[in-house]
Amino acid sequence: MNLKIRVERTEDYKKTEELVRSAFESEEFSDKKEHLLVNRIRKTEAFVPELSLIAENSHQEIIGHILFSKVKIVNETKAVESLALAPVSVIPEYQNKGVGSLLINFALSAAKELGYQSVIVLGHPDYYPKFGFKRASTWGIQAPFDVPDEVFMALELTENSLADVTGVVQYSESFS
Repeated sequence: MNLKIRVERTEDYKKTEELVRSAFESEEFSDKKEHLLVNRIRKTEAFVPELSLIAENSHQEIIGHILFSKVKIVNETKAVESLALAPVSVIPEYQNKGVGSLLINFALSAAKELGYQSVIVLGHPDYYPKFGFKRASTWGIQAPFDVPDEVFMALELTENSLADVTGVVQYSESFS
């Protein structure tokens, strides 16, 4: 499959949001509002335009999207910046063909190049570990809401970047 990954442009926003909506339309564990989340994130300081990426097929049709936004891991003494991976979306006819994995690997590499140290994800416990994600509780990192331990994960982009980090993840207001 011939795919191109590039940074999303403002003129892509409407198509991207439609893609995100269609990607989650039949997902069991979805509130069907992920496209609205993408829209809200773009309007906050947490938005990292360089990490809002799209995948295009050989016909230059947008078939996938991934978004990272800034979060903080906060405890009584300090706040450490991290990224949240949410959401990653692939249109139904391209799902289970490696597009999501390609987007995730590309985006993780881009995040590391930009100097980010870690990533947090709320996701499927059988999917994200293949990218190196581990239970966030391994480092004493907690979600700000009740969620099973195995679905709340973290990844060090730089070795030992979470070694001295504990606390609760603080998402931007766009997640509320």
